[in-house]
Amino acid sequence: MLRSRVIPCLLIHKKGLVKTVKFRNPKYVGDPINAVKIFNEKEVDELMVLDIDASKDKKEPDYDTIRYIANECRMPLCFGGGVKTLAQAKAIIELGVEKVAISSGAIENPSVLREISATIGQQSVVVVLDVKKNLFGSYEIYTHNYTKKVKKGFDQILNELEQIGIGELVINSIDRDGSLSGYDETLAEHVRNLVTCPLTILGGAGSQDDILQIINKFKIIGAA
Repeated sequence: MLRSRVIPCLLIHKKGLVKTVKFRNPKYVGDPINAVKIFNEKEVDELMVLDIDASKDKKEPDYDTIRYIANECRMPLCFGGGVKTLAQAKAIIELGVEKVAISSGAIENPSVLREISATIGQQSVVVVLDVKKNLFGSYEIYTHNYTKKVKKGFDQILNELEQIGIGELVINSIDRDGSLSGYDETLAEHVRNLVTCPLTILGGAGSQDDILQIINKFKIIGAA
């Protein structure tokens, strides 16, 4: 059985490290490499780095930045941002990254998940879904850094991902992003009831108690 992990998530915007609140107003908070060095000293379980510009700006993954981070990182590393193809995923893995995170690419072309899994291994394929609750209380998925709403229903996409088979699913709450108000437990429960794949919840962590509660209550493997 997989043990639970605490996973710092670093957001890269214009090559700098930023903090956002509900995906808005990115505030520069430092150099990504310095942050990686700090988390090396903290001996965290895993590190997730997401380039929030790449897909939105229709750019390739920033291989130079990935190389620098991978060379410095002393824990398992997951990188996402601009990944659309098998060739891109292979290039990222070859730079020393353990997992490749795919967001809009997984929505636009789900078959690429099978291709990447077959080549680099299912355990290295992570799908990140940015999710927001609408006025009617239902959850909707957005891509391209909260600029495009996905037409397909949330549950339909979860079912499709379950059928494809992925290494890990990261559910990122837009409503809780940067709020430090705790995870969206209703969202976590909804997803946990629909999928069996390893699950990580992102967005809202403000204390150690928040992390312990989400792990113990829903038996997820990752608190990001």
